[in-house]
Amino acid sequence: MTHTNPYKSKYGIGPFSTTIINQKMELVLNYLNITTIALISLISLFFFLFRLSKVSHTKNPPTIPGSWPILGHLPLMRNTQTPHKTLASLADRYGPIFTIKLGATHALVLNNWELAKECFTKNDIVVSSRPKPVAAEIMSYNQAFIGWAPYGAYWRQLRKIVTMEILSKHRVELLSHIRVSEVQSSIKELVNTWSHQSQASGQSEPLNDTKSSTNDYVSVELNKWFQQLTLNMKGVGSDDKVVGERDFMDAMLLVLNDKPIEMFDADTVIKATTMELIIGGSDTTAGTLTWAMSLLLKNPHVLKKAKEELNTQIGKENCVRESDVNKLVYLDAIIKETLRFYPPAPFSSPREFTEDCTIGGYHIKKGTRLMPNLWKIHRDSRVWSDPLEFKPERFLTTNKDVDLGGQNFELLPFGSGRRRCAGMSLGLHMLHYILANFLHSFDILNLSPESIDLTEVLEFTSTKVTPLEVLVKPCLSPKCYEIM
Repeated sequence: MTHTNPYKSKYGIGPFSTTIINQKMELVLNYLNITTIALISLISLFFFLFRLSKVSHTKNPPTIPGSWPILGHLPLMRNTQTPHKTLASLADRYGPIFTIKLGATHALVLNNWELAKECFTKNDIVVSSRPKPVAAEIMSYNQAFIGWAPYGAYWRQLRKIVTMEILSKHRVELLSHIRVSEVQSSIKELVNTWSHQSQASGQSEPLNDTKSSTNDYVSVELNKWFQQLTLNMKGVGSDDKVVGERDFMDAMLLVLNDKPIEMFDADTVIKATTMELIIGGSDTTAGTLTWAMSLLLKNPHVLKKAKEELNTQIGKENCVRESDVNKLVYLDAIIKETLRFYPPAPFSSPREFTEDCTIGGYHIKKGTRLMPNLWKIHRDSRVWSDPLEFKPERFLTTNKDVDLGGQNFELLPFGSGRRRCAGMSLGLHMLHYILANFLHSFDILNLSPESIDLTEVLEFTSTKVTPLEVLVKPCLSPKCYEIM
């Protein structure tokens, strides 16, 4: 028996009608597919235009012309001027932000404090790592130095150990007698040299005699004297005078035994950190002290005022103690002005962008080196009145609120952000204490200011080209030198 479909009879749906329905359904599906594709295309186009608009608003920073094949702008760095002065001159022509090529590597040069602030605040984590040149790998035990270690877990662990165990206020105070002993020994040695010279020449004047002639003075090459003194002050790891107290190597051993650091064994970490703290800090401290004395001799009125402060606050019957340093506000201003004039590292420490980011409205690519030109920033006439003049008074008047902690971006001799110099506090304390003792202990023969050569060369740090030789004579009460 044949069964009939009631729907076919009722609605008149036959084979021909079914075909029509299928065709209409296919048209609907095709329409929906086209609509979907169109919507996806429109969305894609929107995002493309958005990214294009974003890129157009973050163009690449200008590149200085004159790049050589392979070498890039390296020949430009061999100018008669130092590299930071050369790039400062280019900033006057091309603006405060531009890139140069150091071989195959691009480097971003920043020449004002606003750009430095944007870099070390908003983008600080992006520029907290170090490049990895071959020389650094060899010298720093494959970047085991805290200063050369890439940003990451190892650096964070080591930084914590250094700041909390080695350079903490308590640890620095424990080793106070070492610093005092070394400074006094160096001064007494210089006094003995003066005494022997006086006896050899047949002179027997008392130490505090007010008469002066060239024969009354002894010559000292200050850069060498400061270098030896700072090395002795920092070489506390093997010094017999710290028997009974844990030196910083002992502290590191205890910490590393309790909580080893990943990537390197304990011996490597201790060797690298010891070498970095002793040698690295000594160069910067001795160099800054040499520049300070050069600038004081170049500006006798500032030297006279510094001596007057010492005589008033300390007196010729007393030696300078570490606790006296806080009273010497003019000396503090001299140190700040010296660091403004001659930051130890004119381009700060080497940094590298680990991600793409935006600085000053420009797109900066990952892998670009960062070169903040501190020499140029420290001479910004918008911030500093008479920026080329040595005026410590500025830090007691118009710029009295500017400090060296890395939050005032117009003055960054120790850097800023996560990679700011970990030894800043100890370094500043040593600068103040050594300079105060030297100025207080000796009269310095007034040379012609024009004879002081301030030519510099950029080596590991900013260095004075010619040695600084001065003539000195003891000026305190004899009992001060006797108790040293």
